[in-house]
Amino acid sequence: MAKIAVFDSGLGSLSIIKEIQKIMKADIVYFADQKNYPYGTKSQAQMASIIKKTICMLEEKFTPDVIVVASNTPSLMLNLQKGKIIDVKPPLKLAKQKTKSKKIGILATKSSVKSKGLVNYVKENNFPDSYKIFKINGSNLVDLVETGKFLNNENYCKKIIKKSLEKYIITKKVDTITLSSTHLLFLKKLFEKEFPKVQFIDPGNLVAKKIFLKIKNKQSKRNSLKIFTSGNKIQFKNKLNKIGIKNKINYLST
Repeated sequence: MAKIAVFDSGLGSLSIIKEIQKIMKADIVYFADQKNYPYGTKSQAQMASIIKKTICMLEEKFTPDVIVVASNTPSLMLNLQKGKIIDVKPPLKLAKQKTKSKKIGILATKSSVKSKGLVNYVKENNFPDSYKIFKINGSNLVDLVETGKFLNNENYCKKIIKKSLEKYIITKKVDTITLSSTHLLFLKKLFEKEFPKVQFIDPGNLVAKKIFLKIKNKQSKRNSLKIFTSGNKIQFKNKLNKIGIKNKINYLST
């Protein structure tokens, strides 16, 4: 029986959970650390403290086979991927394969865009000099998801998306953008509608495949999902209800 714990600061984990459930069966614990939302504005020291406490708490309470840090922000700022921990980073190898203009955008939170971790991660991917990488602050787009505006205010969302991305796509000729916050996957259809010639790359499937390799011999007979939040249970339940998730929500403190 495989047990997977997945966490981030809110709704972002759901995009990873969806991909996990497509390719394997597992008992999933989803922890929405809303008390610490948004991760995207935290310093490295703050992020290190939050992630350490959260991982220890999940380990102690649930003893999972795998813990997924389903947020690009701590994944880029901290050295996390070891043992049973899997992080989520921008899918730059895939972006390199797909781009025709050799101009790639990394759409991420403010903290990720400013982090040394992202600078080092881009270097690790060994882009030739002919490629240009643009780091794009998408914290305002993450807010569209976490506030629920993406569900009931499409016109407003389209305006913010256009304002955030237009100069990179029109002026800089960026043709491929990595959705380097798991929250952003909820906006993928709106991105594609606004900029149909741009490829928006989702890291979810790549992460799910990594998890599968770790637990393929321990798969469960069925999928199960238990949801916890460090924030307001009722408010979070209302958000989840709007996107069709009716599971019971439990409170959990780090």
